[in-house]
Amino acid sequence: MDDEAIIEELVAIRGIGRWTAEMFLIFHLLRPNVLPLDDVGLINGISRNYFSGEPVSRSDAREVAQAWSPYATVATWYIWRSLDPVPVAY
Repeated sequence: MDDEAIIEELVAIRGIGRWTAEMFLIFHLLRPNVLPLDDVGLINGISRNYFSGEPVSRSDAREVAQAWSPYATVATWYIWRSLDPVPVAY
């Protein structure tokens, strides 16, 4: 299944939202091109790394992330790490 089909299946389950489904794609299915725009860390990281800390909208974040395709997941990991450089063991 493609990413959007999996997300649709998962959000149909009560209590699972889009962010949770995207985290499932990233951490369990290891999908390489997931852009979790509902993730506060990603938005804060884009704000800090691309907009000098100024608030950023989802559309601004999406525009920045166009250059990351087809590896938006990898770029997201780097953005997260830029906010918290201490490695996290999963």
